[in-house]
Amino acid sequence: MVKTLTKHGNSYALIIDRAILDLLKITSETPLEISTDGQCLTIAPVRDDAHRAKFKKAMGDVNRKYARALKKLAE
Repeated sequence: MVKTLTKHGNSYALIIDRAILDLLKITSETPLEISTDGQCLTIAPVRDDAHRAKFKKAMGDVNRKYARALKKLAE
């Protein structure tokens, strides 16, 4: 899907289709986390702290277990 930005006052807005919002269970009240790696923009609904802590623990486990392999892949 290709989207373009829409002028909104002094800013720009990205219009997200209703089907995508429904799929992700996002409403106008859902807080969104926006992050970037310098090339890509990621927009995700903020999940509860327990979910976030579980994810961080899993990422830490993966990094500890596969640190050498991931470092080689990065080179």
